[in-house]
Amino acid sequence: MFGNYLIGLREGLEASLVVCILIAYLVKTDRRDALKPIWLGIATAVVLALGFGCALQFGSQTLTFEAQEALGGSLSIIAVGLVTWMVFWMRRTARHLKAELHGKLDAALAMGTAALVLTAFLAVGREGLETALFVWAAVQASSDGTPKPLIGVVLGLLTAVLLGWLFYRGALRINLAKFFTWTGGMLVVVAAGVLAYGFHDLQEARFVPGLGSKAFDISAQIPADSWYGTLLKGVFNFQPDPTVVQVVVWCLYLIPTLVLFLAPGRAAPRAAEAAVPGARGEDDRERGAVEG
Repeated sequence: MFGNYLIGLREGLEASLVVCILIAYLVKTDRRDALKPIWLGIATAVVLALGFGCALQFGSQTLTFEAQEALGGSLSIIAVGLVTWMVFWMRRTARHLKAELHGKLDAALAMGTAALVLTAFLAVGREGLETALFVWAAVQASSDGTPKPLIGVVLGLLTAVLLGWLFYRGALRINLAKFFTWTGGMLVVVAAGVLAYGFHDLQEARFVPGLGSKAFDISAQIPADSWYGTLLKGVFNFQPDPTVVQVVVWCLYLIPTLVLFLAPGRAAPRAAEAAVPGARGEDDRERGAVEG
């Protein structure tokens, strides 16, 4: 459940920051008349993400078992690729996110209402679709027949919305560069489990060989239905009897990805405490939501 909570929090907070930047800039520039199209674009993006998630969940149920496993495995690999790109992208461009969004918003204001709706839709929609895909893949990987994985995601998203609101109101200030670094690293660990489970799905669909070749089996020491077995599965997608392919894939992804992500040379230059536009006067309304 914690792993899914982390996904909802990390992905949801990115979308919340984008919304904060857009809204705060319009308030600062006294363009409150443009808020309605912005909210329309945001609402459309949220509906699209929910619809995409529902299509994944209910559409796959009409397929045969092997087709479901093939689809689940393929989408899990795609989801891990997207979330890996996202955490590296956010680490690299977080400091310039405000300026980038401001530039797009200025151009949209000059073009009219439709451009404003499209700008907000694209800014939030990408995050929404990535979140829906990765959440679906992670829930499939950690599901134990209970609603706990989905509850974790929902709680994470609600926390992200609350944090976004507190940032906007100026009631909370944290170093977002460090926040995204630590949560990005933890998300890579979660993604490694999702990727390994995705390859297990492909093995069950007979797309990848080696289903019967177990790397080890510690089910007796760590029962899957024990509290600690459930905890490990919920946080790391741990499996007590993985195949050789799963272990190899997990190691080949996790070790180099974490090394590259946490390498000191990739760290952003030290800056002042990052903050989302707050309530400390008009200057804070224009201050960037993310500073490296």
